[in-house]
Amino acid sequence: MPSGLVSRATDAVTVAGFRLGWSFIRRMPERAAYVLFDRIADLTVARGGGARMRSNYATVRPELDDAGLDALVHEGMRAYMRYYCEAFRLPVLTPDELALRVRAEGDAPVREILAEGGSLVCFLGHLGNWDLAGAWGAVHLGPVTTVAERLKPEEVFTEFLEFRTGLGMTIHPLTGGPPPFPLLRQAARRPGLIPLLSDRDLSRDGVEVDFCGEPARMAAGPAALALTERRPLFPVSIRHEPRDGGSWGIVITFHDPVPVPASGTTRAKVSAMTQSCADALSGAVREHTADWHMLQPVFTKDLDADRLARAGAS
Repeated sequence: MPSGLVSRATDAVTVAGFRLGWSFIRRMPERAAYVLFDRIADLTVARGGGARMRSNYATVRPELDDAGLDALVHEGMRAYMRYYCEAFRLPVLTPDELALRVRAEGDAPVREILAEGGSLVCFLGHLGNWDLAGAWGAVHLGPVTTVAERLKPEEVFTEFLEFRTGLGMTIHPLTGGPPPFPLLRQAARRPGLIPLLSDRDLSRDGVEVDFCGEPARMAAGPAALALTERRPLFPVSIRHEPRDGGSWGIVITFHDPVPVPASGTTRAKVSAMTQSCADALSGAVREHTADWHMLQPVFTKDLDADRLARAGAS
């Protein structure tokens, strides 16, 4: 079969799978849905999935032996699939149900800023369930504006875009539309939150940081936005926690806002602020490693020379 036909067939299956999730999973009893996705996670690991997750976990938890890593990958894959289970069910949750599923820590300064009509920038890692956090924030804190990476196939991206917009968030695509940074600057001048997933960035603007003791590249955008618009920058980590009846909720931790260096170039200030965010996420990832859903290379040592060269030249 020609490669184009194979690609289109694969895309069709992917789209059909997501649409089945939207329509079917949300109608299942909650506990049964979680059990189903646990089984999917177990099967994925049994078939050899999770190799990149294991490599990343080995970097942030070097004290673990093979058995410890095996157990952590198993737990991490379950947490990763839990994200999808919850995402499929999110559109049917009421504001009260959202409130029951989310516990916030360190949110007093955030609420104070929003109450005064201000905005804030949040530096997020791929931790916990950021879509659930965004939906809760849009209902219980204030307007949420963010950026989403354009997924393939396009139909899946459209489904996710409509899904997140339906949760009350304003979403700007990272590529294939107007440059997102000017739009985020506009959002920063209005009351609300601007949460940005930032713990991986291979673009020419990525900042190299020390993350869990290893060099890694993270997005400069949150620090640059906060610095440009003189808005506070909060590192934010999210983790799952079990609830009664075999269900799950999340804990959103707003870490202390990062300081703005008193001197230095703009680039140096952005780098220092990004490093402060990486430091906050490092502690969260080490303590709650299974909630870090990073299934791609993130550490410099894992990136091949050609890929790094493309990042520098792009």
